[in-house]
Amino acid sequence: MVSRTAMTRKRYNILALIFVTVVINYMDRSNISVAAPALSEDLSLTKVQLGYIFSAFGLTYSLLQIPGGILADHVRPRLLYPVILLLWSLATLLQGLVSSLAALIGLRASIGVFEAPSYPTNNRIVTSWFPDRERASAIAVYTSGQFIGLAFLTPLLVTIQAWFGWRGLFIFSGSVGIVWAIVWWFFYRDPQRHETVSASELEMIAAGGGLIEADTPAGPADEVRFSLSDLREVFSHSKLWGIYLGQFCLVSLFTFFLTWFPTYLVEYRGLDFIKSGFLASIPFLAAFVGVLLSGFLSDFLVRRGVSNEASRKGPIILGMLLSILIVGANYTDSTALIIFFLAVAFFGNGLASITWVFVSLLAPRRLIGLAGGVFNFIGGLGAVISPIVIGYLAENGDFAPALLFVAVVAFLGLCSYLFLVGKIQRVEKRTAAGPRVRGDR
Repeated sequence: MVSRTAMTRKRYNILALIFVTVVINYMDRSNISVAAPALSEDLSLTKVQLGYIFSAFGLTYSLLQIPGGILADHVRPRLLYPVILLLWSLATLLQGLVSSLAALIGLRASIGVFEAPSYPTNNRIVTSWFPDRERASAIAVYTSGQFIGLAFLTPLLVTIQAWFGWRGLFIFSGSVGIVWAIVWWFFYRDPQRHETVSASELEMIAAGGGLIEADTPAGPADEVRFSLSDLREVFSHSKLWGIYLGQFCLVSLFTFFLTWFPTYLVEYRGLDFIKSGFLASIPFLAAFVGVLLSGFLSDFLVRRGVSNEASRKGPIILGMLLSILIVGANYTDSTALIIFFLAVAFFGNGLASITWVFVSLLAPRRLIGLAGGVFNFIGGLGAVISPIVIGYLAENGDFAPALLFVAVVAFLGLCSYLFLVGKIQRVEKRTAAGPRVRGDR
């Protein structure tokens, strides 16, 4: 039995659970991009129809972020996560059994419904389990799961499809998630309910700003009950709008890689399907390096006493600048240079992907889940809009206008963090009369 006084490190076990969950989460989002060329040929789908299939996930995922954030604030992760995991994995599996455009759109939309609470829940768990000085690193680690998972899984998924077809690809992906839902139920616990975490580790987390009580509502009912004033609150601060709009731009770039990237390589750049699977992994590896570098460097600078403005915002601003370079792929026919520009842009996307730390740093303490839901809702609109816009821009087979569109959106994200976010400090509730208070701009 573990001593309750010895310093344990159970928070890293929890982080490992989140990491694997994020890998599965993004496998179930991205498998449609791997299946797209074969699926569209088999079902005679146009690029515009593919754009709507890609967008269906983003629409429901975005619209349900606020309800998902409310769920994350009020339902314990041990119950919430395995339920939504099971449901979105079943919807993933069922994609391998249908043949109509309407059914594919409906199932992609249902995956968005069931995945909606996932990232607000991730953020709530990390806010509960990690002190402030480790939080960007923790967010970087679990966020890296979306990149490293896609980097290594893309060749695997391509190979599975080559052997078993696009239907087998969906059945495989869904089955993995069903198994992991069972694993989560058996191994996850909230900080104050974890049987082997030490008191000293809990004290260290709490003293460092970790909200270990966030998983255990202890006050009167009116302290945890949702109200419309809570919703007004998370929409009333310009610095929160800065991170919301910045996330929209970040997700728009990421969604290009999550949806249209394999089609871009195969159909526009003329690469064979197997080779494209391996080349597609390079930008994801670059993004993986970017997000880990960003998170650990950011926390290192915080520990050295560097201001939040430099240590937290610096990587995001640099990342957005690098993301604009995606447009360079429009000016070369060299496969090596095309992959280089895309890898640099996605490295920048990785650098900027610690944006969730701003929800922990800026949102009112009681509304972190709700603010995270709004943050992901507006960010998720990028996953709704960009696949459709790119589908129309590339309708004639030319992806150059689509890459220009992505570069412009990245520039707007840079402006959002430069001019709206301002000083990094937690916002406080406005008074009844509505004057500005500390933390607002």
